[in-house]
Amino acid sequence: MALELVGGALLSVFLEVAFQKLASPQILDFFRARKLDQKLLNKLETKLHSIHSLSHDAEGKQFTGPHVRNWLLKVKDAVLDAEDLLDDIQMLSKRKVDDDSESQTFTGCTCKVLNFFKSSPISSLNKEIESRIEQILDDIEFLSSQKGDLGLKTASCVGSGLSNDLPQKSQTTSLVVGTDIYGRDHDKELIFDWLISDNNNHNQLSILSIVGMGGVGKTTLAQHVFNDPRVDEAKFDVKAWVCVSDEFDVFKVSRAILEAVTESTDDSRDLEMIHRRLKNKLTEKKFLLVLDDVWNENQSKWEDVQKSLVFGAKGSRILVTT
Repeated sequence: MALELVGGALLSVFLEVAFQKLASPQILDFFRARKLDQKLLNKLETKLHSIHSLSHDAEGKQFTGPHVRNWLLKVKDAVLDAEDLLDDIQMLSKRKVDDDSESQTFTGCTCKVLNFFKSSPISSLNKEIESRIEQILDDIEFLSSQKGDLGLKTASCVGSGLSNDLPQKSQTTSLVVGTDIYGRDHDKELIFDWLISDNNNHNQLSILSIVGMGGVGKTTLAQHVFNDPRVDEAKFDVKAWVCVSDEFDVFKVSRAILEAVTESTDDSRDLEMIHRRLKNKLTEKKFLLVLDDVWNENQSKWEDVQKSLVFGAKGSRILVTT
């Protein structure tokens, strides 16, 4: 049985939407037609990229640092302000009316936009749009300036927000600094309930997945669970942590599990030998295995890895972060 915990909405998701809207031809055409300052659009895109480069690190640290979490909420508000402005501009650009018609009363959703801009003439409307952009730029600039105080690092792997590249991967360990984890207490308790539960079924092995986009604190959550003294209540004979990270290779993952279980290096070059050794080490042993940072959608590969893990005692658990 696998229980999936899904991470919440991410700053990076809101930024993706903002980048897509900024790339819309309607926005640029509107600025040209109104003779608005196009440099403001370029500055907005640059500032959003600056925030985007910090988002991965911030999303990972928000669960151990309340100040980072508050910072993320403020940044999200600023990004949403930018999206609202771009939505208003797109809506106005769809109205094929002359300058005089802008002061008229319209029905439907367009009325909301025109009312927001107070049905202004072109010059006044331009000033209001530019003023809103400048305010958003000031807000983002102020938030960006706080990265040093919050200890946030720029991620060189972050692209334009439209890239499908995976985030840069690095090895993790089971060690964790500090005892607090903010915003995930409920998820942590769910995992503990699963760890120590005895559901009296015939399945010896139970698997739980913590799922979500990169940077939402899945590894941090798993680390806190792995190191919590309450895990001792489950009386595991073996505890092991494996960071998968790279491409999911059955041989490499199986050997890494064997090395983590035995706490020694293994130079085996044969998958059969590795699986037999794992079977011998885990048979009738109750174990907790964490597989961190798993990037695999191939079910057959996952099943091949599990072949040597099904011989553990009842109550054995595998916790996976994906």
